Amino acid sequence: MGLARTLLRPVAYAAGLHASGQLRAFLSAHERTAAVQQRLLSELIAAHEQTDFGRDHGFGRIRTYGDFTSAVPIRSYEALRPYVERVLDGHDAALLPPDDRALMFSMTSGTTGRPKHIPVTRRFLRGLRRGWNVWGLRSLRDHPEAWLRSILQISSSMRESSSPSGVPCGAVSGLLAVTQKRIVRRMYVVPPAVADIHDPAVKYYTILRCGVGRDVSIITTANPSSTIKLIETGQQHADRLVQDVAAGTYRPPGEAPADLAKALRFKPRPALAARLRDGIRRDGQLMPGHFWRPAFLANWTGGTLKLYLPRLRALFGDVPVRDVGLLASEGRFSVPLADHTPAGVAEITANFLEFIPAEQRDSERPDALRAHELDVGHEYFLVFSNWTGLWRYDLDDRVRVVDRLGRSPVFEFLSRGLHTASITGEKISEHQVVEAMRLAAAAAGVTVERFCVQGRFAATPYYELRLDAEQSAAAHALAGGVDRELGELNMEYRSKRDSGRLGPIRPVLLAAGAMEQAEARNILRRRGRGEQYKHQYLLTDVIGE
Repeated sequence: MGLARTLLRPVAYAAGLHASGQLRAFLSAHERTAAVQQRLLSELIAAHEQTDFGRDHGFGRIRTYGDFTSAVPIRSYEALRPYVERVLDGHDAALLPPDDRALMFSMTSGTTGRPKHIPVTRRFLRGLRRGWNVWGLRSLRDHPEAWLRSILQISSSMRESSSPSGVPCGAVSGLLAVTQKRIVRRMYVVPPAVADIHDPAVKYYTILRCGVGRDVSIITTANPSSTIKLIETGQQHADRLVQDVAAGTYRPPGEAPADLAKALRFKPRPALAARLRDGIRRDGQLMPGHFWRPAFLANWTGGTLKLYLPRLRALFGDVPVRDVGLLASEGRFSVPLADHTPAGVAEITANFLEFIPAEQRDSERPDALRAHELDVGHEYFLVFSNWTGLWRYDLDDRVRVVDRLGRSPVFEFLSRGLHTASITGEKISEHQVVEAMRLAAAAAGVTVERFCVQGRFAATPYYELRLDAEQSAAAHALAGGVDRELGELNMEYRSKRDSGRLGPIRPVLLAAGAMEQAEARNILRRRGRGEQYKHQYLLTDVIGE
């Protein structure tokens, strides 16, 4: 056992005891879902009573859940933006209590094109850490071979910009990384400063260079495409990587920050380099099995991101995958407790949760159900209030309840609500399109990672299926398969097709690598935050004639 693992044993033991208590409390809470949620709501209201939002909405007069729903309407971020902008300007009391100021603002894309800024407070961060501790301990209990081995985390910068009052704005994953205890950081192979690299090729190469030669047991990131891109970057620069490993050097395929390049130190590893060369000769390309033996991968597996799972399996074989849960800039909303499922139990200890039945999505006054009132098999849109200071916030995430833990729902993410397209009233969702492609690709015996569907108006309207040129041989089979499977998944689509109001899906071949190049450009525009980038499989605007 190395010195680092020896030093970590007492720390890990103490941390394990603490996390065990949190796990027990978390699981116990789901036997008392209604009471736990009511207590949290009361705490939130009492703490925020003197905020501008609390005074504007009469928090001092709220005594019951009915009072709360009467005083505070369900709303989008845009309706809450004026309060958030006052916090950005330094007036924390617009949304936050005096003892819980903004540590940073987590940024994410907004529906209007303006970014959303989510206040990250001490209480919010504490709940987020608790959720990760519960998730992590349950994962380690299922995979004890990962205990006290290295972790490779792909995260983004917490400081992509600053608010007018000077508070950092960026990714909360970056804040979690930089605020870890120093001894715990020994378990993580990637220095926090790497998150600030904006060039994706340089960032992924640097992460891989830091990880090669370490006993990595867990690779964790939100988006599985980031893990894939990490390995593919190594494959594209395999000669450079092997030479760096042999010589103990660091020569990224682009310019790295000078202070980071000076800080990184590597020892020559000629034996490891020889093993990498042998593996490349044997397999024809660099593979993660040449240098790692991970216990499990941690990333999203639901919604549209399930399309990346075949590629993960091709790279990592039968390594288990544990979904990290429904995570957003606004918080953690589910905690998966098993491998190979996107479903997780509702995070009721950090968020007051409400759910709009999917069939009432377009209603002016939809019902709002609490966590203990949901039905297994039904679909809902998630609404939350938590320590960000956001109230009855419509997250616009569609989820399906698949089970219960105690009195709480276990649900999986399906899609964003806005990811729905309609030419003649068929209302196909991105989730349906992704599922149709999964089935069509399996039937055709091909793997499709990137594609795009978009409606085109014509004498008989239809949808285009855009594919990379490498899918030319299977293009017509895939288009026909997606068309057929959409009819099975969406009765209105089938009705419109059967009646001739919609024509069959038509394949359109793009230049080789066109979608990957467009994705790279989008990530660069997002300042390199690839792990939070989601490829859009369904475009909702319709192309004219």
